[in-house]
Amino acid sequence: MPLGMALAALCAGGAAHAQVDPLQVRSWAAGCTSCHGTNGRAQPGMPALAGTSKEETLKKLLEFKAGKRPATIMHQLSKGYSDEQLSAIAAWFAAQKP
Repeated sequence: MPLGMALAALCAGGAAHAQVDPLQVRSWAAGCTSCHGTNGRAQPGMPALAGTSKEETLKKLLEFKAGKRPATIMHQLSKGYSDEQLSAIAAWFAAQKP
C-alpha cells in the first residue's frame, strides 16, 4: 500500500479519536525498524509487523506494556507510549504491505 493510502487509512480509522499526525505515527513506527525491519518486514529471528491486524498487534503491545507478555525489551519500550499512541502504531503497521 502506498504511503499516502496508508496514512489516509490511519487517519480515517481514528476519526472517533483525537487527530493524530500521520507523520508523527510514522516516526514512532520507525523506532521499531532496528529489530522488526523496514516498514515492519521481518528481520531474521524477529516477527514481522507489516500487514498484521491492528487488533492483534495492539493486543500484544498492551500485554507488553502491562507486563503480561514475556519480553527482553518490548515491555520497556511499550511503556513509553500511551495506549492511543500504541493503537496508532499498530494501525500503521497493519496498513503496510507484508
